[in-house]
Amino acid sequence: MKTPVSHLLRAAALTAVLGGTALFVHAANEVTGAGASFPAPLYGKWADSYHKATGVKVNYQSIGSGAGIKQITARTVDFGATDMPLRPEVLARDGLVQFPTVIGGVVPVVNVQGVAPGQMRLTGPVLADIYLAKITKWNDKAIADLNPGLSLPNADIAVVRRADGSGTTFLFTNYLSKVSEEWRTRVGEGTAVQWPTGLGGKGNEGVSAFLQRIPNSIGYVEYIYAKQNKQSHTLLRNAAGNFVAPDDTSFKAASADADWGRAAFGEILTNQAGKDAWPITGATFILMHRLQDKPAQGAAALRFFEWAYQNGDRTAQELEYVPLPDSLVRKIQASWADIKDGAGRPVFSGK
Repeated sequence: MKTPVSHLLRAAALTAVLGGTALFVHAANEVTGAGASFPAPLYGKWADSYHKATGVKVNYQSIGSGAGIKQITARTVDFGATDMPLRPEVLARDGLVQFPTVIGGVVPVVNVQGVAPGQMRLTGPVLADIYLAKITKWNDKAIADLNPGLSLPNADIAVVRRADGSGTTFLFTNYLSKVSEEWRTRVGEGTAVQWPTGLGGKGNEGVSAFLQRIPNSIGYVEYIYAKQNKQSHTLLRNAAGNFVAPDDTSFKAASADADWGRAAFGEILTNQAGKDAWPITGATFILMHRLQDKPAQGAAALRFFEWAYQNGDRTAQELEYVPLPDSLVRKIQASWADIKDGAGRPVFSGK
């Protein structure tokens, strides 16, 4: 007597569950994620290569860190993404784990006629005063003194900032809070703040678009957006007193002394002391639920990031992100044992 097909299918499903965590991934051919626009260009490239290599689709929505945190908390995506690491108590409250993927930089960009990329110099306090609406003209003495050979117009500064909850904004405002006491006390830091001035754009994409259209504007974006859109980034004076340019070398210098042993990998890399360090450097993070109600989806998401750590460094470097050191990747992969199914088993073994 032949066994009914439905019985065979149920038996196969049971075998997959009982046979170990590595089999979870075969049940999931699509993974969803949402959040930070900071790493979106890289995640898009990784997802395309991963689909070609494995047939598994990774759909990532660039909606900002704040929205990404909300979506993973509500379990509407398999992973969230944020450039602002969550505190251990917040992770514990919401049942989440977090781990970094790459390191990059946030850069001030300007649209001032005749000013080429890397030609204008700024300091943290001057940048803060522009966003505090204390410096309102491009030929203000504070800017002119930093740029004696630059022809600056007697024109109003058009300030552009993020309108949505954003990890890019967190890194930017965290930096300003470290270099300007007035900014720290009046505005502070976060994915969203009460801006004293400025026109809001949604996502790094929206800020870049405003900057391209508005003469005499200044904004802040993740470096790859400035590079891809051929926008004029500024130099910034770092904590060591040196004017530095944003690139993978200065991002790497900022992360050289990072203490990744902190709880939940929550390291913040702004205003680091290295002589070549870019002042607004940060890691970007993935958020997942510690207890997976859909273990196959959790396993598939982790398999994607395992693949990215093993195969994605070259793509990251081409986009001028900094890959994580191997020692940190090993710590991250070990931490995945805390991501479990309802029976208390890790959803992903890495085998």
